Parts: sequence; structure tokens; C-alpha cells
Amino acid sequence: MLTGDMLRRSAERFPDKPAILWQGSSLSYRDLDRAANRLANRLIDFGVTKGTKVGIVSRNRTEYGIAFFGIARSGAVMVNISVLYSPDELAYVLDKADIELLIYEDIFREKVETVRGDLPELKRLVCIGSDGDDSFDAFVSSGSEAYPTVEIDEDDPFCMTYTGGTTGRPKGVLCSHRNRNITAHTVMVEEAIDERDVVGIVTPMFHVAALNIMFQPAVLAGATTTLLSKWTVEDFAAMVTQTGMTALFAVPTQLAMVVSDPDFDAGAYASWRKVSFAGAPMPDWVQQELMAKLPDLAITQIYGQSEMGVLTSLRSWYLPEKLGSIGRQCYNVDVAVIDETGTPVAPGEIGEIASRGENVMLEYYNEPHQTEKFWRNGWALTGDVGTIDEEGFITLIDRSKDMIISGGENIYPKEIEDVIYERAEVAECAVFGIPDDKWGEVPAAFVMLRPGEALSEQTLVDHCAGRLARFKRPRHVEFVDGFPKTPIGKIQKNILREPFWKDREKKI
Repeated sequence: MLTGDMLRRSAERFPDKPAILWQGSSLSYRDLDRAANRLANRLIDFGVTKGTKVGIVSRNRTEYGIAFFGIARSGAVMVNISVLYSPDELAYVLDKADIELLIYEDIFREKVETVRGDLPELKRLVCIGSDGDDSFDAFVSSGSEAYPTVEIDEDDPFCMTYTGGTTGRPKGVLCSHRNRNITAHTVMVEEAIDERDVVGIVTPMFHVAALNIMFQPAVLAGATTTLLSKWTVEDFAAMVTQTGMTALFAVPTQLAMVVSDPDFDAGAYASWRKVSFAGAPMPDWVQQELMAKLPDLAITQIYGQSEMGVLTSLRSWYLPEKLGSIGRQCYNVDVAVIDETGTPVAPGEIGEIASRGENVMLEYYNEPHQTEKFWRNGWALTGDVGTIDEEGFITLIDRSKDMIISGGENIYPKEIEDVIYERAEVAECAVFGIPDDKWGEVPAAFVMLRPGEALSEQTLVDHCAGRLARFKRPRHVEFVDGFPKTPIGKIQKNILREPFWKDREKKI
């Protein structure tokens, strides 16, 4: 199925139903379908052809949804760009992605204008929220409402998302219509999204989690989406109450903020029935608080990546028996834990989590060497290390790049983090390797405490000493007020590590 047809079919089924709710406004499926056609035809009139790169820099708002389906129907490739980028990062991605037309929100005008002169391939700017000649509304309004006649194949490139940058410069993950079609169907089934739902979009739409893992399957199902431009617990609670939101994807940090809210009112969340999470480990205390405060809320853990969509799911009925697992492969994807030769390992053995099939990206755009390294014996590599049990449930051990080698022993930071999370005082933590003249590197732990809690370094180290081998115990502990994170909530350990490894080489 083509991306544009997902909207067309829902518009035929539910023409008068709200497709997008945002800040008190409502856009029906019929009007979203027509607006997408107008944008697609306007892009074609401008000279956009199959494969042309069209970028977007915007917060969550109605125009993002129009752009998503309009660009898809034009045959162009939609490049989703983080609103958090510095001018230097923005210029890098715009240049690297070969973007010829950029749609951006007015509040980012200064940043865009700063870099425009250095981008000779950038031919046109279209501004969301502007009243000028360059406005999105003016650009779209002159387009034809007829369905575009561009011949598009499911395997044609459709969208590109830049990786979160936890290890360095972001890479462009180029996916086809078919790739994202698989993920949309995965989520619709595994997270039980249907036409009765009002689906909350509260993570940034420039990331796969919001755009392809919630917005796209919601439209495929004919559900209503409700968008939040900027996350606060107060605004989220108001959105749930006002729109009757039933389903949500969120990162653990957001859910921790909800259950820790001193003004928490279960009545504000009365309509909320489904939540999925991914992107970072969920501390047990957050999940326990969610279940205690919102007992009718079904919690689904999902696991995946920008490069291959959603790979596994752990539904609520597998808890608590499978707590700690990331679930088993979703119904329409292939997942395995493989060894260094690309052969699936036996249950209980450690290997790298991998996938293959129509869900996997086309390539890292303009990165042939990185694309080649992405594959092993026909399997696409996640970079995550794990085990699989006899029933097919996978347990994530850690990122392979985060592994610490201390005195020749392999240490997986997640094992230490899990022990630290046993302390009720701990809200979040991050463990990583720091240089050591004797052992090469040793574990360091950065810890953020829950509000009002106190914990000494010695108490924490003693706790770890009772649960871990000596070489795994943190040798350096810092208590922090927060962590640098990607837009999807992953702690950026590379930023935490950098000061320790400056002018030194980490060898893994």
C-alpha cells in the first residue's frame, strides 16, 4: 500500500470524522485528503519530481500532517529534521540530504535564514504560520484538489529521518513506502489502534516514534489524532480531558513526569486506555505507579529503531511473568539474536539483535560504508546485544557500543543500571566507561534522584557491591539534576563520556 492511499481510504470511509485535532482546531479526513492533494500538486507544479528531497522543520501541528501525505503523493522524499538542531547541525543535514525545498515553522525563521546562503541546492522556502508570500497556506491553496497522477511504486523512497545522534553525526535513514507501510500495520495490530481511538501525539513528529509509529497507523486505522506542540504535564492532562484521548505513545521520562505530578488527578485521564513506550528503559517504579494510579491503562512495551520500525512488543497480559523482556517479534517482521557469523544463537546465549524483511530501510543516504556495516549475512543489525528464550521473548542486555572492557572483562552497563534502579530513591541513571590507567576503563554512574529523596555515594556503592562482581561496581558516582537526551528520550551517553575521554582513545 502506498502512503497516500492510507489517507485516501480513511477519507472515503470517514469523510466527516476529525483526522487531526490541534489547539482547539479540527481538520476532517475529507479536508486533510484535499489539502494533501493540493500540496502534492503544488510541489509538482514547482518542479518536484520522484526522489526530490523536501525537508520540514516544525513542531507538532496540523500542517505537519498535511505535509506528510502531500509530499508522499508527490513522489518526493520527505526529510524530517529536528527542531532542536543548532544552525551548524541544520546546515549539515540540509546539505547532506540534498534538500531542494524546505517547509519550516515561522518560529525557526532566524535559524533557517542564517544557513540559507550556504545551501546552493535549496531552491525554495515555505513558511508555516506566516502571512507572507512564502506562507504554507498560500503555497497550498493554489494547488489542484485532484489526486496526483504520479506513478509511485511501494519500493520507491518515501521518507528520511536523521538518527538521534547518540554516537556522533546523525545519519539519514532512507525508507520506502513499503518499509513504513509494514510498520504502520505492525503498530495498528500490536497496539490495538482502531477507528474508535483518539491517539495522542506528544513526542516530536520529526522522529519515527511520533510520525510513523503513531500518526501514520492512526490514519491507517481511521482514528483521530490529537497533537501537542510542546510537552508539559499540565498541557498533556488538559489535552486528554478536552479531546477524550484514548491511546498514546510516550517515552519513560514523560510517563515518570505524569505519575510524579504533585497535582495528579486520575479523573483528568479517565478516557486514557492504552499506552506504549520505547526509546529508553522504563524504571520499575514508573510502571508500578502507572498501574496503581491508572489501573484501566493497558501498557505495551515496544522495541525498534528508525532503520527498521517496530520489531518486538510486550503486551500487558505477559506481565509480570515477562517483566524485563522487550517482548517477542511482531506478527509481520523477522527478528533474531545472531552471533558474529550472522547465525541465530541458541536460547540463553548472548548475541546481537537483528531483523530482515520488508520493514528494513533502503540505506543510510549518501553513506555507503555505513550501509555496508549495517548488514551481516542478510540480517540488519540493531547494535543492541541481547538473549532470546525458548518462547521467543528477547531480553535486551545493552548497546554493543556501550560495552565496557575492564581488565579484559566485558561489562554491560545495563546490568549495573538495573541494580541501581533497585534503589527507590533513583529516578534515572546512566552507566558508562571512563579511562583507568590500570584496567583500561572502569564503570562510572551518573544518577538523578527522585524529588525529595537523598542517597549517598557510599550507600549506592555498597548496594552495588552486594549485587555485582567487584569489577562491575561503579568506581565513580555523580549525582545530577538531569541528563542530555535525544528527542525520543534516550540518554546521550556520548555527551556524558566526552569530558572523561578527551584526548584519549576508547578502544572497544
